[in-house]
Amino acid sequence: MTNQRYISILDEIKKSGGDLDMGKPNDSVLLIDGMNLFIRVFSAIPTTNEDGVHVGGIVGFLRSLAYSINMIRPTRTIIVFDGKGGSNRRRKIFPEYKMGRKMSYRLNRAHDFLTREEEQKMMIRQLNRVVEYLECLPLNIINMENTEADDVIGYLSKHVFKENKTTILSTDKDFIQLVDETTRVYSPTKKKMYDESKVFEEYGIHPKNFLLFRMFDGDKSDGIPGVNGIGKKTLIKLFPFMETEQKYSLDDIYRSAETQKNSLCEKVLQSKDLLDLNKKLMDLEDGIISGQQKLKVKEIVERPIQRIIKHRFQTMFLEDKMYTALPNLNSWLATTFNRMNFIAEETHK
Repeated sequence: MTNQRYISILDEIKKSGGDLDMGKPNDSVLLIDGMNLFIRVFSAIPTTNEDGVHVGGIVGFLRSLAYSINMIRPTRTIIVFDGKGGSNRRRKIFPEYKMGRKMSYRLNRAHDFLTREEEQKMMIRQLNRVVEYLECLPLNIINMENTEADDVIGYLSKHVFKENKTTILSTDKDFIQLVDETTRVYSPTKKKMYDESKVFEEYGIHPKNFLLFRMFDGDKSDGIPGVNGIGKKTLIKLFPFMETEQKYSLDDIYRSAETQKNSLCEKVLQSKDLLDLNKKLMDLEDGIISGQQKLKVKEIVERPIQRIIKHRFQTMFLEDKMYTALPNLNSWLATTFNRMNFIAEETHK
């Protein structure tokens, strides 16, 4: 059945009074941290095509995307990638930011790449190919120069879709600071959905104050140092108000520390410069994103959503010889994307 014929039948059902509510584009938004997902699947999946060429990054990304969409049932999906030079703005604030990430080791130890250089070239090729596949699907892709995906996702969840039900897909726990009444975070590795109650259950801190915890904790993967000797349990003991639903600031922490006469609070006050720096680096609600870029993000999500381009997707799939990886391609596309494609069609009217 052609896509146009499918749409015509749905229109007839609606005209006849049939109960067919696919939802509106912003009823339920899925925000995916694209590079986080790609690196994870490329590193773990050894799948090869008919010629024995590694395609794990492509296959893993498409499978994970489909799994997430079928589980969460979003009306709109937005995949955000780090832009070229995305770390530059934070490096101006803190030159050591992410400087330890230059890897000399192999990512995927399950596939027999001859060298690290060969693996890196394959990773870039597969990432570019993933984007080509995504451009055929009924979703939005955002990749903005000099901007990290974290900041775009933070802006989308806290400003553009503030009133909408939103789910963020990432293993990066920095996103937990964005959890509120309408925003959740799904961790694919833990297979956990973090809403407000789940965050408190696991961390003992209300998500409104999770950023404060992260400022003290730092982030080793990004090269951001924390305050030594003050872990989560100590932090909650010193400042129990972090457990409550009210949002507190570093100034509240400093004021409370000044009233307590102990060595740990002295250390907090001596760490003001570090904590103030970490807030600038780690705050995603007011992330490092310019006014012009915010306007561009809004313009992208206000455009009509891309309709599915099935023939192009199928052609690339055949070119990549991934027949056994997704053996029932047409069924896979229909099951995962038909509903989203219908909603995309509605945005063109």
